[in-house]
Amino acid sequence: MKLYAVVGSGNCHKVQATASRLGIDLDVEYQDFFAGDLTRPEFLALNPNGRVPTLVDGDFTLWESNAIMQYLADKVPGNPLFPQDPQTRADIVRWQCWELAHFNNALGTIAYQAVLKVQLMKQEPNQPVVDDAMESLSEFAAVLEGHLSGRDYVVGNGITLADYSIINIEAFKEMIPFDWSGYPGLNAYFDRMRADPHWAGTAPESPEAIGRKPGAA
Repeated sequence: MKLYAVVGSGNCHKVQATASRLGIDLDVEYQDFFAGDLTRPEFLALNPNGRVPTLVDGDFTLWESNAIMQYLADKVPGNPLFPQDPQTRADIVRWQCWELAHFNNALGTIAYQAVLKVQLMKQEPNQPVVDDAMESLSEFAAVLEGHLSGRDYVVGNGITLADYSIINIEAFKEMIPFDWSGYPGLNAYFDRMRADPHWAGTAPESPEAIGRKPGAA
């Protein structure tokens, strides 16, 4: 299976961590975000959104990171990341939907506006957008904080796809202008997940590598 990815993309990171945990060896073809690789006609033929990750398995092409994670998990029957029990599965999918629609939508917006635009694109952030996202993040961070009371992981007693999905933007967590001090359970959870060898082992080597092909000058 081939995975088209960009170094530093949280959505790629969660797919790669999932594959690592499952013992699946992906052929990763990194794209250069700054060179416009995602706008090339040959890439758009695979993913018309011009986004990563994109998975190619034979004649089957799949995009959307959470769908890719579920597909990979189903390649390894009996794994704990995405158990077959219908209620456990529904709970995992519920949290994957939640992170996309709410928590990481807010966190990702702030990371893009206040960090990536400023540091990589040398542009000013759209402050009204940042302000709205900060309000949303405070609301949904409180939801996660409450859910994690008495828990180490989001679903059950071990890491599942829900966890790799929720922490996908963790590299930017401390870089954004948000006060995390009121969320001790959430902070401990992120620290716990950062220590996972499959997550740590698929992280970018350095901030300078973000968006570029490995080995590029």
